[in-house]
Amino acid sequence: MAFGLMVMVLTGVFYAYAQANRLAQFSAMSLAAQSLASQGLERVRSAQWDSQVSTNGAELPATNATTPILPPIAGALDVPQTGSPLPATNYVYETTNEANPPLWELKSVVVWTFPLTQKSCTNIVVTLRAPDE
Repeated sequence: MAFGLMVMVLTGVFYAYAQANRLAQFSAMSLAAQSLASQGLERVRSAQWDSQVSTNGAELPATNATTPILPPIAGALDVPQTGSPLPATNYVYETTNEANPPLWELKSVVVWTFPLTQKSCTNIVVTLRAPDE
């Protein structure tokens, strides 16, 4: 009876450890994907957008929310681990929110796969941008 009870307790402890380990791995990968999404957003925010010039002063093409404004960038999540790097793809979208005053909504989306479950995950960063004045 005591042996059976000990086996049940140890099974629970090992299961809890495995779940905590999985959650820690997912959190580390998700944080790395969020960092990659922020990097994509900063690339777009650093582009020139001058609304005072007579021609279109934007370095970025006009688009809608369904077409990325930059080519998708395939990279790897910066997570210390053994084995091959974790691939991730960054897509950056722009939506014109307002015409007067001009305002863009910028969205950076990172798609990656969690290796333990093979489920696809997405991290998104959204911000608004006004022209450089």
